[in-house]
Amino acid sequence: MFRELMTYNQAKKLIFNEINPKPLGNEKISLIDAYSRILYEDIISNMDIPPFDRSTVDGYAVIAKDTFAAEEISPIELKVIGEVKVGIYPKIKLKKGEATEIVTGAPIPIGADAVVMVENTQKQKNRLFIYRAVTQSENIMKKGADIKKDEIILKAGKILEASDIGVIAALGFTSVKVFKIPTIAVISTGAEIIEPGKALIPGKIYDINAYSLSAAILDSGGKPIILGVVPDDEVELGKTLKKALISSDIIITSGGVSVGPKDYTPKVINSLGKPGVVISGIAVKPGKPTTVAVIGNKPVFSLPGHPASALLVFYLIVSPIIQRIAGRKLISEKKVIATLGSRLFSAKGRKTYVTVKLSRDKNQKLIAYPIKSGMSGAITTLSKADGFIEIPADQQFIDSNEKVIVTLLKNKKV
Repeated sequence: MFRELMTYNQAKKLIFNEINPKPLGNEKISLIDAYSRILYEDIISNMDIPPFDRSTVDGYAVIAKDTFAAEEISPIELKVIGEVKVGIYPKIKLKKGEATEIVTGAPIPIGADAVVMVENTQKQKNRLFIYRAVTQSENIMKKGADIKKDEIILKAGKILEASDIGVIAALGFTSVKVFKIPTIAVISTGAEIIEPGKALIPGKIYDINAYSLSAAILDSGGKPIILGVVPDDEVELGKTLKKALISSDIIITSGGVSVGPKDYTPKVINSLGKPGVVISGIAVKPGKPTTVAVIGNKPVFSLPGHPASALLVFYLIVSPIIQRIAGRKLISEKKVIATLGSRLFSAKGRKTYVTVKLSRDKNQKLIAYPIKSGMSGAITTLSKADGFIEIPADQQFIDSNEKVIVTLLKNKKV
């Protein structure tokens, strides 16, 4: 079945050509629901922020020139003609020799062009003594100093954070346009798989892939829909896949894609519509049996059953597609250079991905130690790894102490 494997680069190019991933459109949602969503269009300010000159301290609004002679030992005297409060635009018009009491955030009255901090003053009834001079605009935040009208505040494609929500609210908006979230059906296959929560009987293992892949889908900007475990049964698999085609934008299966007698997945997928299976095996390790199909306009990714292999192939091939459809901008992978801790061999004729743990020696040099994946059921390989290195298909090995490029897994720091 996998005699003529497609190279990784060929497979990736074909996948993008066949699927042509594009956003699903937009929807307008409440601002309170917009956290972590992806902005569909630029947010352009419809006003100046702040919308008026405002005081940044508690003190007295003054005409700066009136204070120029003020000194610690020789204060100047002004007449206090009123008070400016927060939330009320003042009707006071300041003239030479006058001052008004003002609090932080309150509008600057007409005529004033500076604010003296309260600790540099002394008030006696309506007489104000100022012990330190101020310059024009001192302690004043000018109109539009933070945001100017017609300024682009947030760019389309931005993943909205808490601070972004605050900025949008500051402009008076109650809703925002965001990209629609693609729904991804997740199907696990195999007679030995059962759902977590059920009694673990001899010969069975809990479903790992549905949950690890669903978390990765969320991380990529999609919404996972777990459709449960399908045993090695062509009819049941066909029913579940048909349901997935109706309810989701993308389908991900795991297991049932190798060369065993119960590996029905490619056959069943191919029977559901055109063009059907477009990739049946990729020259990579791990992930050789990976199968990709398109049914109508919906992509179907069938990943290996091995949990570590399935998750690594997801990050390499599936995640970029979900990100594009979700409207995300693809972020370049972070890479570091390290020294290899022991010799590595590649799988003959296949690009090989080796997970590594990074540490520093006594000289603070970064060392990459390969993580043994063990048997096909190993489940902790990726959780132990800081990143992975690639060995080209035409390279037999990488020797110990050679420099290697390590692609860091998400959220890993070195």
